[in-house]
Amino acid sequence: MQTPSQFVRLEAEALTRLAASLSTTLRDPAERALELLAAARLVAVTGVGKSGIIARKIAATLTSTGTPALFLHPTEALHGDLGLLTAQDAVLALSYSGETEELLRLLPAITRLGAPLIAFTGCPTSALARTATVTLDTSVAAEACHNNLAPTASTTVMLALGDALALTLSSRANFLPTDFAGLHPGGNLGRQLTPVHALMHAGPALPHVSPSTPMPAVIHEMSDKKLGMTTVLHPNGTLAGIISDGDLRRVLERTGAAILSSAAGAIMNPTPQTIAPHALASEALLHMESRKITSLVVVENQQVQGVIHLHDLLQ
Repeated sequence: MQTPSQFVRLEAEALTRLAASLSTTLRDPAERALELLAAARLVAVTGVGKSGIIARKIAATLTSTGTPALFLHPTEALHGDLGLLTAQDAVLALSYSGETEELLRLLPAITRLGAPLIAFTGCPTSALARTATVTLDTSVAAEACHNNLAPTASTTVMLALGDALALTLSSRANFLPTDFAGLHPGGNLGRQLTPVHALMHAGPALPHVSPSTPMPAVIHEMSDKKLGMTTVLHPNGTLAGIISDGDLRRVLERTGAAILSSAAGAIMNPTPQTIAPHALASEALLHMESRKITSLVVVENQQVQGVIHLHDLLQ
């Protein structure tokens, strides 16, 4: 009886063979496929059954990494959805046998349309492969299934190849984290990719004093803004330093009540940690955690824009 690790190894071996073939026999077809996908206005990814499920995932990955794509069900395409496509689009069709009936019925319409057809198939001599503009061989030595029946290794290879094409397109187009953030505004991922300026405390919510502000007024500002710190600003809005609750405690331990006769400039930290307003929330969180601090001053062109606090990133 085989164990889970043995099944995983079978799929891993299929991926190893795919990686090797992309450096040899599939190198040129893959490059041609990338050219067609990059030039397309829209990529329609299609397939039936398990291949259709993989096609949906590939379409989602393409879209979220900068290549507009959609899943096109072959049957629905024959009943009107083909109207979504033009000759400026590309079709990516998945079928391990290359003989899936629903998919083959769609091929003449794609040919008449004039859209390039890219095929993922395990049978390079199949009807799908013969019709395709470019064929990428996704054959596997055997399925991981102990009966060699359930699509397992073959669908894993198709998924990995689709991801590889999508991410290569994204890399070549210089798709940046900020671009990714714009397409993922929701959920935990969206929060990580939110720019700092969307979360920072700014305007009236920004704690700030001048270097000459007396300590009673500094303490009042810190208590009022409830961030456990205040910025210390020069009259022109540039950053002179910050004062944190920790700074106050350390000075109080050394000087006692004499701290109340000091001004902000005498006890501030003149070299605080800062971050740019367009940096991502995930970057700000890593910055704070690595330095064991709870806030960053947001600065652009030497002007203080706001403050971002650890709580803003964790809530």
